[in-house]
Amino acid sequence: MSETTSNEAPSNETAGPTDEFELKKRRKWPWIVGAGVAALAIAAAIVVPRLGDARTANETEGATLLITTVEGQPTETALIEFVAEEVAPKYGITIAFKGLADSTTLNRAVSEGEVAGTIYQHKLWLGQVLEANPDFQLEAATPVFRWGFALWSDKYDSVEELPDGATISLYSDPANEAQGLWVLQQAGLIEVDPSIPYYEASVDDIVKNPKNLQFKLLDFAAQSRALPDLDAAVGYTEYYLSADIPIERQIFAPRTPDEFAGQLTIGSRWKDTENIKKLVAAFQDSAVQQWLAENPVPSNILLPLDG
Repeated sequence: MSETTSNEAPSNETAGPTDEFELKKRRKWPWIVGAGVAALAIAAAIVVPRLGDARTANETEGATLLITTVEGQPTETALIEFVAEEVAPKYGITIAFKGLADSTTLNRAVSEGEVAGTIYQHKLWLGQVLEANPDFQLEAATPVFRWGFALWSDKYDSVEELPDGATISLYSDPANEAQGLWVLQQAGLIEVDPSIPYYEASVDDIVKNPKNLQFKLLDFAAQSRALPDLDAAVGYTEYYLSADIPIERQIFAPRTPDEFAGQLTIGSRWKDTENIKKLVAAFQDSAVQQWLAENPVPSNILLPLDG
């Protein structure tokens, strides 16, 4: 799940674990002069004490804990609803799903306690979120699943068939560019400088490229749409299936490293509250991994951690 160099407008397609987020900070409105200042001061004297006493659902016994992801993600929504119905009652908490518009909105909601958590992103995406929004107070509490992430081709049926000079697309955000390069290295197509952590690598770190592959960086939705014009692309299964590209067009799909596992992300200031401790325990329950392994809804899109 990031954006440190470019922004992606939300699309109508199913959103994946990596929709890019808005880097702009919220605008600070100028103070109103004269009588307006006095009025605001009076209002602040009344409102601020109430805000100081306010408690979020995170710290309120019996409150419903909202778990969010980007609207239009049926697999992640189904997972949250499963935990809400089948797992949360075992831990004495109530969970409900809430969809939000984009990565910045949902991460801000978690940071400010409007919602209890999100399962939207991996650690590397979260790192980019925090770099772009240093006021956010967030942390990855526990891994929950792996995203399907693979090398796709509409023209070739195997890695070996890719021709010399083939054009391959990677995602345009740094974390998922690195994940794509890791897949290509596992396929034996390239070699990345071993002194660079694989989760930080970019195309500039490729030291061996025997097939003279050419790289094109695209955003999430654009990449799957462009597959017919590419020799291959490395991307999230969810985007390809939502674009009606059959799973058979995956030509290489290794198990991705732990750094790319989807995390339950929580607000740091509430991590020691009883509600959030129980929430983390619920997502760590073995029933979650069993559901990921056996239920057809997340098949090929959300994978169990050991799968």
